[in-house]
Amino acid sequence: MLKLYNTLKRKKEEFRPVKDKEAGMYTCGPTVYWYAHVGNLRTYLFEDFLKRILEYNDYKVKHAMNITDVGHLTSDSDTGEDKLEKGAKKERKTVWDIADFYTSQFKKDLKALNVKEPDVWIKATDTIKEQINLIKDLEKKGFTYVIKDGVYFDTSKLDKYGRLWGPKEKKDLKGRIEEVKEKKNKTDFALWKFSPKDEKRQMEWDSPWGIGFPGWHTECVVMSIKELGIPFDIHCGAVDHVSIHHTNEIAQAEAAYGKPLANFWLHGEFLTLKGGKMSKSLGNIITLGSLIEKGINPLAFRYLCLGVHYRSKLIFSDESIEFASISLNKLYEKIFELKENNQKQNKEKKENYKRRFFDFINDDLNLPQALALTWDMLKDKDLGNKDKYELLLDFDKVFGLNLSSISLEEKDSKYIIKIVSEQGVPVWTSDTSILPEKVRELVKSREEQRKKKEWDKADESRKAIENLGWFIEDSGERTVIKKRPR
Repeated sequence: MLKLYNTLKRKKEEFRPVKDKEAGMYTCGPTVYWYAHVGNLRTYLFEDFLKRILEYNDYKVKHAMNITDVGHLTSDSDTGEDKLEKGAKKERKTVWDIADFYTSQFKKDLKALNVKEPDVWIKATDTIKEQINLIKDLEKKGFTYVIKDGVYFDTSKLDKYGRLWGPKEKKDLKGRIEEVKEKKNKTDFALWKFSPKDEKRQMEWDSPWGIGFPGWHTECVVMSIKELGIPFDIHCGAVDHVSIHHTNEIAQAEAAYGKPLANFWLHGEFLTLKGGKMSKSLGNIITLGSLIEKGINPLAFRYLCLGVHYRSKLIFSDESIEFASISLNKLYEKIFELKENNQKQNKEKKENYKRRFFDFINDDLNLPQALALTWDMLKDKDLGNKDKYELLLDFDKVFGLNLSSISLEEKDSKYIIKIVSEQGVPVWTSDTSILPEKVRELVKSREEQRKKKEWDKADESRKAIENLGWFIEDSGERTVIKKRPR
């Protein structure tokens, strides 16, 4: 039984899809005016873990993700510049070029993190006609009004407006300050914004109400329903979408169609720095590219996110990413050790580990517990290496650390790790050599035995090293360890 925490109900619920063994999943995609930072990417990782867990439970997943390439203003209070238009001015490029470039960069980040691409990518600018039709429907049903800067949704007309909110959202309406003075209610939001009279926008369209562009919240309603129908199963995003963006999506769908937009709403918590929140506006962002430039394996960031539950804050620091890197390298060492040393099997123990893993991931994606179980399994002396190897690869269907695609590559008499994505794209190569822990211990023991002139013991250590799949060569004072060809 898969249980998920449903923000709409403020509790864990058994996942029951609209169609048996199928799951429709919509994830709010990026606003493509700048690079995604690691806080943004944590959300996409949590959604990837969810998708993998659904597939692990034998659900056929249809996953749609939007690209917001128009309509996302710099303020959630329906004021400020369009983020894409602002980015285009800053870089002296067209809005279309800005959108294409940062969409491409975002997809590169997903590949580097081994995030499965959605089945459907859908751009806001490809659904303008459908968005205008939705606003027309809302107008016919009496949910809209027009003021000088656009068409607005009247939240007082919907009895259940704000039902996604918990106590925090009801108490704290930050971002809802009535900056647009003509609004009837401070929670009203723009469905269609008029182009400024003294400014020619690069992205604008004609409509029954005037030339302009759609509101951010309207876009996601149209795109999700177009691909998944209504209601669909799961809508995901970051926790900051609860109070405004997702609340306003729900309002439009229920006003227009009399149905819930989605049955389950899942939200990932923030990634923060030691000093506080990371944000593009504050200028303190860390991108995946900047980590890679420092020689950090991007999958170390994926590992870091595995260790903290998606509904808990993750504090990012140099120390935390270094610890994740070390832990991931130990997993790499283990996979090589186990691959070369298949031993007896223990079917009962193996099934017990698999059952416990299944229980953890199905308890609202309890990946920290599943990861801890994995390390316990690897240390279990009663479990054979063959079982450990098979379990590790099975668990990695959810973890997505790509353990089955790791290879050793010879470089300057050293063996380094090379990782490719599930699509076969090289994503990272280590700059240091790697030896399994057991091999390192034997090499160290052999050196001590040679110093003591314990030649028989040194020969035994050499044979043990060779049995683990490595050759050892002595050249004067230099010892070279090489991987045995397969």
